[in-house]
Amino acid sequence: MLAIQKKLTNTFYSILSLPSTAMGFALCIQISALSWILKTKYNLDIHEIGFVWAAGPLAGILGQPIVGLISDKVWFWGGRRRPFIIIGATLASLMLLALPNIDKINDFFGIGSLIVVALIVALSLDLAINISFNPTRSIIADVTPDGVPRTKGYTWMQTISGSFGVAAYFIGAVIGNYELIYIGVFIVFFCSIIPLFFIEEPKVLQVEEKSDKEEVKKTTTQWGQLIRLYLAHGFSWIGIQTMFVYIIAYITQKIYLVEDVRQQLTPEMSDQIGQVISISFLILNAVGFILPALVLEPITEKLGRVKTHLSCVAIMALGYFGIVAFVKSAIMLYIFMAICGIGWAAVVSLPFAIMSEKVDKSRMGFFMGIFNLSVVIPQLIASLVLGTVIQNVADKNIIFIISGVTLAISAVLWVLIKEDKKSAEKIVAPASH
Repeated sequence: MLAIQKKLTNTFYSILSLPSTAMGFALCIQISALSWILKTKYNLDIHEIGFVWAAGPLAGILGQPIVGLISDKVWFWGGRRRPFIIIGATLASLMLLALPNIDKINDFFGIGSLIVVALIVALSLDLAINISFNPTRSIIADVTPDGVPRTKGYTWMQTISGSFGVAAYFIGAVIGNYELIYIGVFIVFFCSIIPLFFIEEPKVLQVEEKSDKEEVKKTTTQWGQLIRLYLAHGFSWIGIQTMFVYIIAYITQKIYLVEDVRQQLTPEMSDQIGQVISISFLILNAVGFILPALVLEPITEKLGRVKTHLSCVAIMALGYFGIVAFVKSAIMLYIFMAICGIGWAAVVSLPFAIMSEKVDKSRMGFFMGIFNLSVVIPQLIASLVLGTVIQNVADKNIIFIISGVTLAISAVLWVLIKEDKKSAEKIVAPASH
């Protein structure tokens, strides 16, 4: 074991964060470039793009919980998490490389269907991300002691991953989505593989020791509260995923005034639309990256996590309705995406902490898998059901009307969730050097 790991230095925490950061970077590329490339290069219809996006949630339903469960029990290639990180990173890098070359793959194998090849590539990419995501998070818990060191490990992960995510959208906006994809191939592979040479996994996972006098209390699962939480979180994700997948149709019609979004776009217009998408998501994620530690954490101390979260979700709903009512230019879209970023900051930081207070801690892996369903099932609804609706409605304001309504429903459902008296760990900023 290296000295930096024994001493749990900030350098080690940075290295430990990189595999999860790499998978997050791959996901950012998918969000920024997948719909854009399917529309502008391969001219797929909106509902066909929805079908391609559905491949990811289908992989996520089984991928994360199964791989997480298996990686708890096995040991090969010098680790229990390491093999799945290596396999997932390699496959994700190859699928990113395939993304701008779907037409060439289709021609080479003589498949005769771009959408079939796109589905295979998207499914493989998302499967790779899901293979790796759980192990990249679990390895942090494996090699850090319980308490402050472990909290610091996950906080560093969120901070570094967030900064890379913002960088991904910046590259897409300033340099271009094709360049983002090819840069991402190297970042995803090397940021996943190289850190594993500096991390030594324990063959036996640490078990919390209790003194004879200390009573071990088994927490009970608050099923009623948990179901309400899953429903509330699920409605948030219907709106968010609808935005991620179909914003290209909105921008094409409302900002570039192309009434029939099914028509083939010129290369110049395609590049401009790609840039607007990247800048929009850069702003959304920049707000989502900055707010949790600096703004939301102090607010949660006064209002509690649940009230803070539902307030942020309600603001995001208002941001979506504001896009419908006021956006006529890219600048106005950016302003409202910053407002929506307040809700995004809460969605990516608060629900897990709230959920963890309401479940049996000895079955956390199981409940993490169930919690994942409150994300992937809404993604399937957005991809398989709403795509056809959006395709058939002439006015693409319908995209943000759907998003606003589902976020408003989510905010109402969060009212039904009680704040636990004993709060979970705070969201804190990483310790300074």
